[in-house]
Amino acid sequence: MNAVQTPAAARGGAPYVRLEGLTKRFGDFVAVRQVSLDIARGEIFCLLGASGCGKTTLLRMLAGFETPTEGSIWIDGVDVTHVPPYERPVNMMFQSYALFPHMTVAQNVAFGLRQDGTAKSEIDGRVHEMLAMVQLDGYDKRKPHQLSGGQRQRVALARALVKRPKLLLLDEPLGALDKKLRERTQFELVSLQERLGVTFVIVTHDQEEAMTLASRIGVMRAGEILQVGTPTDIYEFPGSRFVADFIGSVNMVEGRLVEDEPDHVRIQCEQLGCMVYVDHGVSAPPDAPVAVAIRPEKIQLSREQPPGTDNLLAGRVTGVAYLGDATRYLVQLPNGFQLRVTAPNVSRREERFEQDDAVWLSWHPSSPVVVTR
Repeated sequence: MNAVQTPAAARGGAPYVRLEGLTKRFGDFVAVRQVSLDIARGEIFCLLGASGCGKTTLLRMLAGFETPTEGSIWIDGVDVTHVPPYERPVNMMFQSYALFPHMTVAQNVAFGLRQDGTAKSEIDGRVHEMLAMVQLDGYDKRKPHQLSGGQRQRVALARALVKRPKLLLLDEPLGALDKKLRERTQFELVSLQERLGVTFVIVTHDQEEAMTLASRIGVMRAGEILQVGTPTDIYEFPGSRFVADFIGSVNMVEGRLVEDEPDHVRIQCEQLGCMVYVDHGVSAPPDAPVAVAIRPEKIQLSREQPPGTDNLLAGRVTGVAYLGDATRYLVQLPNGFQLRVTAPNVSRREERFEQDDAVWLSWHPSSPVVVTR
């Protein structure tokens, strides 16, 4: 079972959302398998994973659109496992936004309130307040086709928030936006959530989006949550080969533990043709097979050989990609194995490496991540 502790739980407070042993089967196929998860009040929690990993099914069970095969769902201390969607303190924003094309912006935002029989004077006030909050003052009489992608996204968000849900579920909320608009909207979404204090659960396959939005991330694969943590935890301290390889870019090599001390380990890596020194202990028996993950930005390139013998390799540049803020290099070792290296472009005139340059690669003993599963 995937058991995860939230910051609230660690402080002794009750979680705002609790999933206990949640499983969903479609015939013989298990879409979600024994997921237990706590989410704190006011948190932005991201479910991150590739298509088909079960993240949207999990979100739909939270919304009440799917009934769990096993397990329970608690929101604010209330068991809502078998409560219909319209009676849950939850709203959901879909990837397609699902705006009504024949309605104005104001009518779209007001739709849920009208369905609930809310008084017109209250509807008008809440719609005006919400449009101001998402920076769409003056757009109330426009139709969806008269809006940009980012504006339609904000209308959908306003419609989801106007009913003041305790929990807002967002399924790939920024997937339809172009890259620059998506980046700007990510920060707007975080700012809006902080002002409202609503708990967000977001489904995305975009790693950068999850890292930008989330207070914590749950990485999913094959219906299970493999690891939960802050963006820093997930990136810097992955708990498995899958998480290390899935999040960001990484050089993953196989090795064998040949020296294991409380304050350091040495790992023999045939692919690198060298010994990797790590400045902390590892929970593995001597001679155990392990994987070593080294992020490209943790590797330094130099023309002159640095001092020392650990974590030091010679190579030749075989590929260069200038990306503006950074340059990516592909460096081939004498045995043919290739490593990816990313160097920030701090100065406009700094010297960069060119194709076929002979270089030295080195990294700090704290940089490698050793995973045993």
